[in-house]
Amino acid sequence: MPSLKKLTAAMLSAALVTQLSACGTLLYPERRGQIDGQIDPAIAVLNGIGILFYVIPGLIAFAIDFSTGAIYLPDGKYSVAPETLAPALNADGTVNQAKLQAILEQQLDINLPLNHPNLQQRSGSAEQLAALGLAPAA
Repeated sequence: MPSLKKLTAAMLSAALVTQLSACGTLLYPERRGQIDGQIDPAIAVLNGIGILFYVIPGLIAFAIDFSTGAIYLPDGKYSVAPETLAPALNADGTVNQAKLQAILEQQLDINLPLNHPNLQQRSGSAEQLAALGLAPAA
């Protein structure tokens, strides 16, 4: 008969594995940074199972997935991973519009006029980059 320590260790290991697999941030890191969209039912069910068995970790998994945006299904038509946009950043942190346009055209198969006079550009912050898992390059 297994000892109480082995049984406890096995149960804790199973709990940890189920919680780690229930977090969309760990399963789909490329989805981080999304603001809204259609909720991925698989991630919602996995997080719900976490709530059923382990209330606090399940709630934490939901909170993390909603705050990072990993719970949302990607809009495949207009999704670009932040890592693929890195070559469009200059050393001083500014955006090279020609490179950005080429990357977007290659990834999304659409031609966006980034030099249009009505285009509004806004600067970001280090906190926004950190939320996407990127480091400021200035």
